[in-house]
Amino acid sequence: MYGLWRPRVLGAWRIPASGPVILAGNHSHNLDGPMLIGTSPRPVHFLVKKEAFVGPLDPFLRGIGQLKVDRASADRAAITDALGVLERGGVLGIFPEGTRGEGDFASLRAGLAYFAVRSGAPIVPVAVLGTAQRRGRVMPGLPPLRSRIDVVFGDPFEAGDGSGRRTRAALDEATVRIQERLGAHLADARRLTGRHGHP
Repeated sequence: MYGLWRPRVLGAWRIPASGPVILAGNHSHNLDGPMLIGTSPRPVHFLVKKEAFVGPLDPFLRGIGQLKVDRASADRAAITDALGVLERGGVLGIFPEGTRGEGDFASLRAGLAYFAVRSGAPIVPVAVLGTAQRRGRVMPGLPPLRSRIDVVFGDPFEAGDGSGRRTRAALDEATVRIQERLGAHLADARRLTGRHGHP
C-alpha cells in the first residue's frame, strides 16, 4: 500500500494495543480492505467473500489471516471464525454496510452489532477517504498511483448498553448507536482531511 499510494494514517494510536477490537470501516472501493490491512498497527482479519479465494489469491488471503464467508447464506462457520478472532484477543475488520456502497454508513447490517455485543469488544470506527474519488490511467479502476489516501481511526466505543442483552431489540438499539457513532466519525474525518465530498 505504501509503495503504490501515499496513505496518510491519522489516529492509529486510538486502536487499543492489546485485546479484542473490531475495526468498522466505510466501504466505497475494493481497495479499502487492503488499505486497512496495510496501514493498521495491528493485524486485521476481515470476512472476505468466498469468491475472492481463487487461484494464487487463495493461499495469500489465508496466509494473512483473512476469513472466508459465503454471503449467500447464514455462514455459521464464518461467524464462528470471526468470534474466534475476538476470543483470542485479535482484531476483526468489518465493513458494516455489507457490500461496497456509497461509503457513508447509511445502511448498516446487524452483523457488526452482533459481533460487538456478543464479544464485548470495543468498536474503533475508521474512515478510508480518497479511494473512490478518481481513477488512475495506469491501473483503471484504482486510484492514481502515488495519490494520497487518508485512513482516519476514531475513538473506541462500546456498542451495547452494558446489560449484555442479545435480544433482537438490543441488537437493533446497538445498530442505531453504531450508525450514529460511525456517521459522526466519518463527518469528523472529512472535516479533518478537507475531503467534504464523496469518499
